[in-house]
Amino acid sequence: MATGGSAIRGSRVGAGPMGEQDHGFHADRVAVSYWDALGNKTVRYFAANLPDEEIPETIDSPTSGLPAGRDKENPPALAKLEPYKTHLAYVKERRTEEEAASLLEDALTALRERRGTASPRK
Repeated sequence: MATGGSAIRGSRVGAGPMGEQDHGFHADRVAVSYWDALGNKTVRYFAANLPDEEIPETIDSPTSGLPAGRDKENPPALAKLEPYKTHLAYVKERRTEEEAASLLEDALTALRERRGTASPRK
Protein backbone atom coordinates (compact mmCIF):
# COMPACT_ATOMS: atom_id res chain seq x y z
CA MET A 1 0.00 0.00 0.00
CA ALA A 2 1.36 3.40 -1.00
CA THR A 3 1.72 5.91 1.74
CA GLY A 4 2.48 9.56 1.20
CA GLY A 5 2.37 11.41 -2.08
CA SER A 6 -0.64 11.70 -4.29
CA ALA A 7 0.77 10.15 -7.48
CA ILE A 8 -0.26 6.64 -8.34
CA ARG A 9 2.43 4.48 -9.88
CA GLY A 10 2.33 4.75 -13.68
CA SER A 11 0.36 8.00 -13.78
CA ARG A 12 1.71 11.19 -15.27
CA VAL A 13 2.01 14.14 -12.99
CA GLY A 14 -0.02 17.06 -14.29
CA ALA A 15 -2.05 15.02 -16.76
CA GLY A 16 -5.67 15.96 -16.84
CA PRO A 17 -8.65 16.01 -19.14
CA MET A 18 -7.59 19.31 -20.71
CA GLY A 19 -3.81 18.78 -20.76
CA GLU A 20 -3.54 17.81 -24.44
CA GLN A 21 -5.73 20.68 -25.60
CA ASP A 22 -3.64 23.11 -23.59
CA HIS A 23 -0.48 21.91 -25.34
CA GLY A 24 -1.94 22.31 -28.83
CA PHE A 25 -2.05 18.63 -29.82
CA HIS A 26 -5.47 19.15 -31.41
CA ALA A 27 -4.42 22.04 -33.62
CA ASP A 28 -4.97 21.66 -37.36
CA ARG A 29 -1.85 20.11 -38.84
CA VAL A 30 -0.68 19.07 -42.27
CA ALA A 31 1.52 15.99 -42.85
CA VAL A 32 4.48 16.40 -45.22
CA SER A 33 6.39 13.32 -46.39
CA TYR A 34 10.11 13.35 -47.11
CA TRP A 35 12.18 10.60 -48.80
CA ASP A 36 15.93 10.08 -48.75
CA ALA A 37 18.11 8.38 -51.39
CA LEU A 38 17.78 5.00 -49.64
CA GLY A 39 13.97 5.12 -49.87
CA ASN A 40 13.33 5.87 -46.18
CA LYS A 41 10.15 7.86 -45.60
CA THR A 42 9.88 10.49 -42.89
CA VAL A 43 6.65 12.32 -42.07
CA ARG A 44 6.79 15.74 -40.44
CA TYR A 45 3.78 17.71 -39.25
CA PHE A 46 3.39 21.44 -39.71
CA ALA A 47 0.66 23.89 -38.73
CA ALA A 48 -2.10 23.99 -41.35
CA ASN A 49 -2.01 27.79 -41.52
CA LEU A 50 1.73 27.83 -42.31
CA PRO A 51 2.43 29.16 -45.83
CA ASP A 52 3.92 26.67 -48.31
CA GLU A 53 7.14 28.64 -48.69
CA GLU A 54 7.90 28.24 -44.97
CA ILE A 55 7.75 24.43 -45.14
CA PRO A 56 11.31 23.24 -45.86
CA GLU A 57 11.99 21.42 -49.15
CA THR A 58 14.69 19.23 -47.60
CA ILE A 59 15.44 17.92 -44.12
CA ASP A 60 17.96 15.50 -42.64
CA SER A 61 16.48 12.02 -42.46
CA PRO A 62 16.51 10.75 -38.85
CA THR A 63 16.78 7.16 -40.12
CA SER A 64 19.89 7.48 -42.27
CA GLY A 65 21.22 10.98 -41.62
CA LEU A 66 21.07 11.71 -45.35
CA PRO A 67 19.26 14.68 -46.89
CA ALA A 68 15.59 13.94 -47.61
CA GLY A 69 13.36 15.78 -50.08
CA ARG A 70 9.63 16.04 -50.74
CA ASP A 71 9.85 14.48 -54.22
CA LYS A 72 9.57 10.69 -53.89
CA GLU A 73 10.72 9.99 -57.45
CA ASN A 74 13.80 12.24 -57.29
CA PRO A 75 15.15 12.33 -53.73
CA PRO A 76 18.39 14.21 -53.01
CA ALA A 77 21.45 12.27 -54.15
CA LEU A 78 23.84 10.59 -51.77
CA ALA A 79 26.65 12.86 -50.71
CA LYS A 80 29.91 11.94 -52.38
CA LEU A 81 32.36 11.21 -49.63
CA GLU A 82 36.06 11.46 -50.21
CA PRO A 83 37.81 8.23 -49.34
CA TYR A 84 40.19 8.21 -46.42
CA LYS A 85 43.68 9.04 -47.58
CA THR A 86 46.61 7.24 -46.07
CA HIS A 87 49.87 8.98 -45.36
CA LEU A 88 51.33 7.31 -48.43
CA ALA A 89 48.67 8.91 -50.66
CA TYR A 90 49.57 12.35 -49.30
CA VAL A 91 53.26 11.67 -49.87
CA LYS A 92 52.60 10.68 -53.48
CA GLU A 93 50.83 13.96 -54.25
CA ARG A 94 53.18 16.29 -52.43
CA ARG A 95 54.93 19.11 -54.20
CA THR A 96 58.29 18.99 -55.89
CA GLU A 97 61.36 19.99 -53.92
CA GLU A 98 61.60 23.34 -55.71
CA GLU A 99 57.97 24.23 -54.91
CA ALA A 100 58.47 23.16 -51.31
CA ALA A 101 61.60 25.29 -50.97
CA SER A 102 59.86 28.37 -52.42
CA LEU A 103 56.83 27.89 -50.14
CA LEU A 104 59.11 27.58 -47.13
CA GLU A 105 61.02 30.70 -48.12
CA ASP A 106 57.77 32.66 -48.58
CA ALA A 107 56.52 31.56 -45.16
CA LEU A 108 59.82 32.46 -43.48
CA THR A 109 59.85 35.86 -45.19
CA ALA A 110 56.29 36.57 -43.99
CA LEU A 111 57.26 35.60 -40.42
CA ARG A 112 60.36 37.79 -40.50
CA GLU A 113 58.31 40.74 -41.75
CA ARG A 114 55.85 40.31 -38.89
CA ARG A 115 58.66 40.17 -36.36
CA GLY A 116 60.37 43.16 -37.92
CA THR A 117 63.61 41.40 -38.79
CA ALA A 118 64.17 41.64 -42.51
CA SER A 119 67.44 39.75 -42.77
CA PRO A 120 67.56 35.95 -42.55
CA ARG A 121 69.60 34.35 -39.75
CA LYS A 122 72.40 32.02 -40.73
